Amino acid sequence: MLALQLTITGLQTGALYALTAVGFSLIFGSTRIFHFAHGATFIIAAYLFYFMDISGYGLFLGIVAATAGAIAFGLLLNRFVYVPIQRDEGSFFTVFVASFGIGIVVENVVGMIFGRGFVTIQTPLSFSTEVMDGLFIAPLSWISILCAAAFFGILWCFLKFSHMGMSLRALADNPELVRVFGLNPRFISACAFTIGSILVVPAAIISGATSGLNPAMGHHVMLISLAATIVGGIGSVTGTLLAGLVLGLAESLALLYVDSQWTEAVTFAILFLFIMLRPSGLLGRSAAH
Repeated sequence: MLALQLTITGLQTGALYALTAVGFSLIFGSTRIFHFAHGATFIIAAYLFYFMDISGYGLFLGIVAATAGAIAFGLLLNRFVYVPIQRDEGSFFTVFVASFGIGIVVENVVGMIFGRGFVTIQTPLSFSTEVMDGLFIAPLSWISILCAAAFFGILWCFLKFSHMGMSLRALADNPELVRVFGLNPRFISACAFTIGSILVVPAAIISGATSGLNPAMGHHVMLISLAATIVGGIGSVTGTLLAGLVLGLAESLALLYVDSQWTEAVTFAILFLFIMLRPSGLLGRSAAH
């Protein structure tokens, strides 16, 4: 029964990992911008929802505020940081350093406003009920999985069948070809940041209601996103989705054999094995999406 309990917990964790990781993968795969501040987007969305919750504005306005804040942060960062650096032919490393620095600034600003300790979004959906003898499941577990499935279904249809989705895939392969067809690469890049930022929001809100929040969580979110992107295959949204689920399950099931402080090491052991044995990941560019 313990294994089943950990499997369900792992699916919930993996669904949240997948949402954040796919957002990062979509941005990086389309624009080739190493958006390290993706973790800061998570923190902004989570704490905006937390602020709306404790202020009594309700669930709907909290979701709207978190979504608007995440989108605004991603677009402003792209427009006023990444675009100028790229226009001046800044290196990949320059973009990374700028993004990393902004992530540190966000962490400290949020820490000054809300404190550096853990806070929790209060909701009755967080409380577990016994569904079988010895098996406890909170409603948020099912909500996490269903929410991830719904978002990925919509994203898959968007990338597969819409003109903008095809433009996003084309931007990653050949930005000049996008211009030839009369499309604006900067507008398409802004769309990638918008979608990638939106995907963070449900994971941020649900994480706040389950494991709690603190300003330093952005680093963990970013490392998981990076690991899932590499394990899944850089440029493959489907591979990143599968990798996020695998990493969440691996972390949870590792509790059968190791203490809780070692579970994060399992993620990076998997990452190391893929780097050594299959650098292209599960579904890299050489594989079919």
